[in-house]
Amino acid sequence: MDADGMERPAKKAKLGLHTDASSSVANESSLITERRVSEDSEISDEEEEQRGPRRRAEPPRASDMYLDTINRAVLDFDFEKVCSVSLSNINIYGCLVCGKYFQGRGRNSYAYAHAIHEDHHVFINLESTKVYVLPDGYLVSDPSLEDISFVLAPSFTSASIEGLSSPSFIQKPSYDLSSKPYIPGYIGLNDIKRNDYMNVIIHSLLHVQPLRDHLLISNFHGKESELLKRFASLAKKVWNPRLFKSQVSPHEFLQEVGRASAGKFSLGSQGDPVEFLGWLLNRLHKDMGGTKKKNSSTCSIYLAVLDSREPACAKDRVRTGVIFSTFQGQVRMETQQVVVRPDLGDNEKPRFDIDREIKSTVSPFLFLAVDLPPPPLFQDAVEKNIIPQVGIYSVLTKYDGRTTQESAGQLRRFKCQQLPPYVILNFKRFTKNIFVEEKNPTIVNFPLRGLDLREFLDAPPSHSPTLYDLIANVTHESAAGTTHDKETTVWKVHLRAGGGGGDTEKWFQIQDLIVEEIRKEMIFLGETVLQIWERRPVLSKTNVTIQDESKMHVDR
Repeated sequence: MDADGMERPAKKAKLGLHTDASSSVANESSLITERRVSEDSEISDEEEEQRGPRRRAEPPRASDMYLDTINRAVLDFDFEKVCSVSLSNINIYGCLVCGKYFQGRGRNSYAYAHAIHEDHHVFINLESTKVYVLPDGYLVSDPSLEDISFVLAPSFTSASIEGLSSPSFIQKPSYDLSSKPYIPGYIGLNDIKRNDYMNVIIHSLLHVQPLRDHLLISNFHGKESELLKRFASLAKKVWNPRLFKSQVSPHEFLQEVGRASAGKFSLGSQGDPVEFLGWLLNRLHKDMGGTKKKNSSTCSIYLAVLDSREPACAKDRVRTGVIFSTFQGQVRMETQQVVVRPDLGDNEKPRFDIDREIKSTVSPFLFLAVDLPPPPLFQDAVEKNIIPQVGIYSVLTKYDGRTTQESAGQLRRFKCQQLPPYVILNFKRFTKNIFVEEKNPTIVNFPLRGLDLREFLDAPPSHSPTLYDLIANVTHESAAGTTHDKETTVWKVHLRAGGGGGDTEKWFQIQDLIVEEIRKEMIFLGETVLQIWERRPVLSKTNVTIQDESKMHVDR
């Protein structure tokens, strides 16, 4: 204060020879601050709550005035859980007001800064599903937040999954936030770019009951692979009866697929669903603890778990795992060297000579490759392309043990030795030569129920029943003259809902986000590439299955 009582202005700091030193100190201070932000953001919930007397612990509150700011319409937990600022995946929180992800919740964290600058105060830990209010930092315990936790991390019990395949399940639809009805398990998967060929495989596998049930009741929080964890998480979201929106994005799972396959299966380019299926089954088997030993290995492209309705397989489940006991069978291949005989006619095909050595080998399989007859080369009289048709029994004669195939100077014939609870058929439509890749447009006629594979099986009468019902059918559509790697390619999947035939059984056609019910008579009109058949269960007490007279009836 001066003599007149006026306040003097504060003295300014002198600038001199210490300017350079001051700037270096400021740079070091900023680096230390950034390092503290990074370290503080990676602190877990437990560590944050044990950091001493910096903040007094407060008991959980039953309600809070900030809960009315939560916007469920913008919440989307389908994408990778990484911070939107640092791109780290450690200790991530989701803002329940805007839906963005941030790292940490300490004073120097990105979530804390977001709460201060944007006035968004409610955050959920994406790992523990605990809800906190920032910047205060206290835990919120309110029953109204349970639906958000369930959407983030759905949970199922053995009792809750019992009726997922029953006819009554499809009679009780669920509803999303916009009151739109949907049936859990039969919802659209987002086509992020060109991943529709993977979407159809995901849908097909998640309707195989043993694999589906195993994933739904799983609780992977240990040393399991990231691929297995994300696939189980995707399965729970697809079958979640309490979704906020009636669709799911497989982005998080497909990102891990791209990393695990070293870019072979990516979001940005079309691929072959059969190749993806073979890779995924082998990888899941390995991640579930499968080995290269007999009855457990990833031999060739084949895998396995048992059908829950067959108690005799309980020990096999432990030995082989879910994939092998569900999909793995055995086929016998007999080969013989081709010898040109002078007494053969001009049009006579080579055949097996019982007087010469025949080499026989038994190999496991995960799916059976089925060859289609070549399409006609010429048009009909009215100048229209002929669309050939063939019955499924005629193309399956490849495995009757009598039909021979000639390849690389050898004759081969096949016969199934053991059929799994679920049989996967791959219809080979695409052929590639030096110049071009071609597609076979032949339509395959098949029944939806009661496919009898007894004549293609070399097994004693005590073998399990051989009647199979269709549960998934993958078809391919493209412009004339194109194949599966073009922009016009469309992959669709037909899924069975309910069962038992008649009015209790319905079928849905799913193409990315489009889900619609389809008539049973329209299913076989598409160009089928892949099918999954389920063994018809054994009737109690009689130990037999119902068999009908006609083989090609659409619904029986």
